[in-house]
Amino acid sequence: MASVQSLTASVHQRLADALSAALPEAAPADPLLRRSDRADFQANGILALAKKQKANPRDLATQVVGAIDAPGLLKDVEVSGPGFLNITVTDRAITETLAARAADGDRLGVPLKAEPGTTVIDYAQPNVAKEMHVGHLRSAVIGDALRGMLDFTGEKTIGRHHIGDWGTQFGMLIQYLIENPDQLSAETDTDGEQAMSNLNRVYKASRAVFDADEDFKERARKRVVALQSGDKETLGLWQRFVDESKVYFYSVFEKLDMEVRDEEIVGESAYNDLMPETARLLEESGVAVRSEGALVVFFDDIKGKDDKPVPLIVQKADGGFGYAASDLSAIRNRVFDLDATTLLYVVDVRQSLHFKMVFETARRMGWLNDDVTAHNMGYGTVLGADGKPFKTRAGETVRLEDLLDEAVQRAAEVVREKAKDLTEDEIQERAAQVGVGAVKYADLSTSPSRDYKFDLDQMVSLNGDTSVYLQYAYARIQSILRKAGDTAPAAHAELELAPAERGLGLHLDAFGDTVFEAAAEYAPHKLAAYLYQLASLYTTFYDKCPVLKAETPAQVENRLFLCDLTARTLHRGMALLGIRTPERL
Repeated sequence: MASVQSLTASVHQRLADALSAALPEAAPADPLLRRSDRADFQANGILALAKKQKANPRDLATQVVGAIDAPGLLKDVEVSGPGFLNITVTDRAITETLAARAADGDRLGVPLKAEPGTTVIDYAQPNVAKEMHVGHLRSAVIGDALRGMLDFTGEKTIGRHHIGDWGTQFGMLIQYLIENPDQLSAETDTDGEQAMSNLNRVYKASRAVFDADEDFKERARKRVVALQSGDKETLGLWQRFVDESKVYFYSVFEKLDMEVRDEEIVGESAYNDLMPETARLLEESGVAVRSEGALVVFFDDIKGKDDKPVPLIVQKADGGFGYAASDLSAIRNRVFDLDATTLLYVVDVRQSLHFKMVFETARRMGWLNDDVTAHNMGYGTVLGADGKPFKTRAGETVRLEDLLDEAVQRAAEVVREKAKDLTEDEIQERAAQVGVGAVKYADLSTSPSRDYKFDLDQMVSLNGDTSVYLQYAYARIQSILRKAGDTAPAAHAELELAPAERGLGLHLDAFGDTVFEAAAEYAPHKLAAYLYQLASLYTTFYDKCPVLKAETPAQVENRLFLCDLTARTLHRGMALLGIRTPERL
């Protein structure tokens, strides 16, 4: 693997060297380089530097231009306005840099982190014995994309699916199953939907008895105590609920085209044995104190909706543990057993206050510090067309399976209309990739903290900022490469580039910088925006620059080269987001 320095980094380095030569006392100085509409790049750093040195910015800018030594890289550097630099790179530099990227296989010249850490990502957290609904979508999709991006930069990632598999409702479920042993099949179902229908039936039946029969309610409460104390029969039945639920979870995640590893499903129950010790450590250190019999952490600067301080309850007065105890125990496990340097939580924004208190408590204990940090990727709500939380017409929460099935069905209509030469099996295969990709992209192209409207018609549209538009651009390039026959893509650095070729080339070169920025900021929407712009720039290039009918054989090969690298960049970028790119559409 050979990493390639981006043109932005190369230009930045040459300008920084020239700044140091022109003004040695100010070194090191940042030229503040950015892409520009007036040239390829603009440097704005000289203005602030001149002000600091009490120098004339235009004079300083002129000195810097005189000190630049980069004949093969820079075509033109012009002083503009009060001291900006407008910078144009050579066509040769663009083509040679892209050729180096193309030679680097799937990594496209993108380097690995110099000092990678270990990030534990807590995402995709369904509940045992309950159906997954639209509210589970964002955690799964955002978490999976973040993991793909971080892995690509060289970070070691460990997934944690903190499923809801513990608590009082299991006493109700288990007691009902003991009294009605025929209600679950003898063996775990291998079909996800069947597994869920069994669990749903048991859950609804047990809830009905629990609400109507006081004696059963008391037996169920005693069963919770038996579960928490490790009674063998109770644990065996609890495990059946977990196993049935996992079969269902896997079937939904498979529809979502997402890998979930069994060893990474570590639910609330996994921290049960750690919670008493967590409570003891908190109390002995004085971070938590007893208040009205409960073990509580108080904060002066963390306030709730009424602007009053909110305490974190670690242990209730009756001795029971809640979410705070399991979350703090999970932090201990992830930091000390998994050697995590970063903890990343992809959870509903409504849990932000809870995690703010949990993280602050962990910091007071020293479990989190400058070397081990935690971040809450609080995400917004999926809204319906009416701008309210997405519900069915009957006002119920939308099942995630139903939503994905409808997206695939809608995508099949689009694929069937566009692709006249595909068999029905091929149409259904493409429809799954397009439909699920559309749902994922609509989510990922929105800043995670914002709510977004779920509009399937827009999601599967060939026009606008949709995954279908990107997938269609990729498929169109594959069609061109097939039509080229024996003519292979090849970079010709001696050729002059048209404006549309330059625009596409400069954007292709920014892929690695974008991935690193998006990964560092936990911002998959920045990668999605880059890919949409890439497809848009390719469309402009396609419209203005004939490929197979270019003027010379060398130009045909060079434009095929731009097509091929665009396709590979789209494919790699979409894959990082967890979205497929079909070869034909």
